[in-house]
This record gives sequence, C-alpha cells and structure tokens, in this order.
Amino acid sequence: MKINPLKGMKDYLPAEQKLRDYVQGRILETYRASGFERISTPMLEDMENLDKSEGGDNLNLIFKVLKRGDKLASALTAGNEKDLSDMGLRYDLTLPLSRYYAANRDKLPTPFKVIQTDRVFRAERPQKGRMREFVQCDIDILGDASCNAEIELIDVTARALLGIGFNDFTVNINDRRILRGMLTNMGFAADTLDSVCITFDKLDKIGTEGVAKELTEKQFPESAIAALTDFLAKGEFSLETISGLCEDKTLGENLQKVISTVESLANGAYKIAYCPSLVRGQGYYTGMVFEVTCASFSGAVAGGGRYDNMIGKFLGQQVPAVGFSIGFERICGILMEQNFQIPADKKKLALLYLPEADFAQVLQKAALLRSSYTVSVLPQAKKLGKQFGTLENQGFAAIAFADNDEIKWLGAAE
Repeated sequence: MKINPLKGMKDYLPAEQKLRDYVQGRILETYRASGFERISTPMLEDMENLDKSEGGDNLNLIFKVLKRGDKLASALTAGNEKDLSDMGLRYDLTLPLSRYYAANRDKLPTPFKVIQTDRVFRAERPQKGRMREFVQCDIDILGDASCNAEIELIDVTARALLGIGFNDFTVNINDRRILRGMLTNMGFAADTLDSVCITFDKLDKIGTEGVAKELTEKQFPESAIAALTDFLAKGEFSLETISGLCEDKTLGENLQKVISTVESLANGAYKIAYCPSLVRGQGYYTGMVFEVTCASFSGAVAGGGRYDNMIGKFLGQQVPAVGFSIGFERICGILMEQNFQIPADKKKLALLYLPEADFAQVLQKAALLRSSYTVSVLPQAKKLGKQFGTLENQGFAAIAFADNDEIKWLGAAE
C-alpha cells in the first residue's frame, strides 16, 4: 500500500489546514457581510455539459469517469473512445453554477448573489502552483446586465483580499468586446478572434515580436498582423484610444465608469488599471474580464469576468452573469511562505492528566480554560521534560495540570 497522496494532490498538516480554515473563513465573512449566499453543487458533471462549456484549454484537462457495468462493456465493444465516459469531475465552479441556476431559478432571487467555495479538479502536469485538486472561492451575480455587477464584485473581492492581509495589489481590467472590435477593425475575421486573443493575451510574456511571430505561424492575414504590430509599436494603449477603434462607444464608457467608480471605492488601498491585452483563457467570457496581481508576487491571485451566454446554453435564453474567483491555493501558499501568523488567535494550552484522574472533571476543567485558551486534553507522560519539548514544537504555549492550578509557560510564550 502506498502512503503518499496521488501526484498533484496533497495532504495538509494541522498548521497548514488551520491557515486554510482561517483564510477561507475571512473570505466567507466578507462575502456574507455583503449579502452573498453560499450554495454547493456535486463534484461530478455530465460529460455533455463539460464538453460544451467553452472552458478553453481546461477542456483538455477534464478527469473523465468511465461508464459502469453493461454500459461500459457495450462502449468497449463499439470501440468509440468518446462513448467510454458519461461524466467527469468539474474543472471550475462556473459551469456547475450555470446548471444549478437553470434548474432552480424559480426558487432564486433576481439578481442572485452567490458564493461557492469548493474543490475542483484538472489533469494538470503537477508543478509548483499547479495542483490536480484545488479549492476555488467564487462569488457571482446572476441576472444583472449592468456594469454595477462588475463594480460590486471587484469591491467585495478587494475587501476580502484586504481582510486577509493583502494590500499592495492591482485589479487589471479589460473588455473582450473592445478588444474584439479593435481586432476586427484591423482586418482579423470575426470567426478567428478567439485564436487571435489567445495570442494577444501573451503580449506581456513574449512581446510584440513574439505576438507577430505566433500570429504569422497561425497563418492570419499579413495586413492584419502588420496593423496590430504597428499599433503595438506606437504604445498608445489608453482606453480612449483603443475604444475609439470600436464601433460601440458605450463599451468604453462603461469600462471607464467601472474604473473610476472602483478608484473612488478603493480610496488608495489598492489600484485598478486598464489592461488592453488581458483576455483570460476561458472561452465563455463575453465582456469585461479582470485579474488581481501583486507587485511582490508573479502571477494572479484572483480573476473573473462576465459570461452572459453560459446559462443560456441550458435555458435557451440569455441570463446575464458575472463572477470573480479568489486564487485560494495561491494565497495560502504565499502566506505559508511568509510564515503568516493568524491574528488574535487564542494560545494553545495542553491540559495534562494522570491515569487515575476523574476524566469527567478533567473535561470540565478544560471547558473552563477554553474561555482563554485553545485546550487539548492529553495524558501526562512519565518524562515531562521531553513532553514539554514535544508540545512546544507542536505550537503549544502553555501546560496546565488536571490535579492542580499551575500553568507552566513554554519557551518565550508568557
């Protein structure tokens, strides 16, 4: 029998789990105080739903579940690989939420402000920062087509990040429709824009030359590539300039409204910036998209966007929707590396008892001590010195004894 978890999955020691509980608790506290309600959905989804969810590269990372019994035997006989599985593990929480809303909308308010904090699964190549099983912390607003939904989600998410100690971050924002309008104006065909946007999203990593090279390899029109390259070379990346290349002027006006309103709400606690190359990988995004980055760390710690067409795949009619997801694993990893200490946490105390002690009285004494400490009830060892050292290494600050009122402080804890 193997004692290690599967590759890309992890066991969490008590100190790690305590931090994770704290972070998730603070995030939930902020979400709930802002009027959002928590739901839960199953980990497994129908493969047809997953395949049609426009999840970008994530569709190649789905853990598929084989059919069972006679159905599996029949699929194997038919020899069609696609018929072997009928369900899969969810790769994010957006598709399950969309299905959930379609099934329950007659019981839900409009707009529906919802929380999801749960595990998702992707068949990633395991490496630092990329796990096959991880937790997402999402908030979504369904049923509000106005940009007020984006403003509220950014405000709530930013307050959640501030509440767990992040303060040097920037909310980067863009609108896919503005970007698509600019690219169409430059000569890229409408049915190729998703592929162009995926390449354009790499601008900050591969630069203008890299973008032009990749678009050339994809065999896009030379004139369109030249127009984009010339534009990038000028460095005119202001919202006013880029939205001016788009026929629908309200898109730029709404994006500017979001930026200016969030700046007012932030009051200097964090920044918001227009990022014209921001696309995000999921194909289901239809409008504004956003990511949160910190100057001190590489990569994003939160991201999201508007996905107005997803619920319509289930209902046959469009329902406006926008969501923001905090990178829970990323944040916990950063805090662990920084040796983050949970604030105002009660000190850990071990209450030691002898074998002949009345255990009911021991537990009663522990209950009294818990008004001031986090108390663990433990048998008293024969070698107290060794036990004290072990408990100190486990994070205990003090020792109490069931048969007297003495409290002994460990190390420099007193």
